[in-house]
Amino acid sequence: MIVTSVDSFDIRFPTSRELDGSDAMNPDPDYSAAYVVLRTDDGHEGHGFTFTIGRGNDVCRAAIDALAPLVIGRDLDDLGEFGRRLTHDSQFRWLGPEKGVMHLAAAAIVNAAWDLTATATGVPVWRYLSALDPQQLVDLVDWRYLTDALTPDEALDLLKASLPGRTERAAHLERVGYPAYTTSAGWLGYDDAKLARLAQEAVDAGYTQIKLKVGADLADDIRRFALTRSVVGPDVRIAVDANQRWDVGDAIAWMTALAPYDPWWIEEPTSPDDVLGHAAVRRALATAGPGGRPIRVATGEHVANRVMFKQLLQAEAVDVVQLDACRVAGVTENVAILLLAARFGVPVCPHAGGVGLCELVQHLSMFDYVAVSGSLDDRVIEYVDHLHEHFVDPVVISRGAYLAPRAPGFSARMHADSLARYAFPDGAAWR
Repeated sequence: MIVTSVDSFDIRFPTSRELDGSDAMNPDPDYSAAYVVLRTDDGHEGHGFTFTIGRGNDVCRAAIDALAPLVIGRDLDDLGEFGRRLTHDSQFRWLGPEKGVMHLAAAAIVNAAWDLTATATGVPVWRYLSALDPQQLVDLVDWRYLTDALTPDEALDLLKASLPGRTERAAHLERVGYPAYTTSAGWLGYDDAKLARLAQEAVDAGYTQIKLKVGADLADDIRRFALTRSVVGPDVRIAVDANQRWDVGDAIAWMTALAPYDPWWIEEPTSPDDVLGHAAVRRALATAGPGGRPIRVATGEHVANRVMFKQLLQAEAVDVVQLDACRVAGVTENVAILLLAARFGVPVCPHAGGVGLCELVQHLSMFDYVAVSGSLDDRVIEYVDHLHEHFVDPVVISRGAYLAPRAPGFSARMHADSLARYAFPDGAAWR
């Protein structure tokens, strides 16, 4: 399959009007997608995107357009090499390297290439990945800068060890699904009545974990957490997310104040680039929970690349890896991150708060369960219950679990009328 065209779109949803997605650092997000369609000479097409929250989405689109000449006229026979071509270009690399807007743009194109390949094969991406043999998976990875933590041979051994049971684990996903948790109850802009109502609805819907946004005001956070705990009871896990709001000392003090309400994890307690800061927070909170239990540290949605994840794991700075389908360079780099997490024995619970992220990350977690970690222990995928109606193959949640996608591709394709209505700035939603 030879790529013949790369079409990009600036798609934005006015979620700031209802404060959906609001948190301590992002009070008025408009969930957006720098969206791309790859077309090939044999009539196939692949859809992909990277996620932003409004302003700057046009910058990501411009970066996609800038990368397009690197893929037009090229084939998709080797998706590992396809991804490396985008991230290794010597001149574009100067703008990162392998981080920021160029990396987001690479993610959109790489994700579209995986959607196209799986669609042409007639299987969902999680099934496509799970059917690759261990050597094929190892060959996808860009091993530069990783071998002090994980070598290709070690990864090959890890994947071979996971071969037994692949068929049974895939069947389990199709029968039962993959555990989910919901953030939909806990946006910072919601009042107490709405918070309590949505928390109860989440438990009634079968969720055993929910998440609250924190970090703007300690007294408010204590009140909201106490209210939520009184609604859901002691057995439902409540994670909290500060969205990078604090310095290290503030994070420790704030979470110590919240500790009586038994937080399951604190997400993004400080700068996503501060590996040693995360390690310090984790050490300080190791016995801070009720009865000396740990308050776990989670991060990843803004971690720029596989090298940063490597360092977080080497430094024992995180208890939970939260990879993002679009922050790093798409599916291919996320395979590397899943392998690193498995090497260090750290569960992966992906970030999935934005438009389309639920649709994408379900494939990555399901592949991880089938072919990499082989485990569901303490693993959940984030779920947010808005904007799914814009997708041709939206996620399906049943009793607090993601049902396994069965349609071919990466579940990334938006309806044509949604692309038209929410195109910025001329779509009907923005007039």
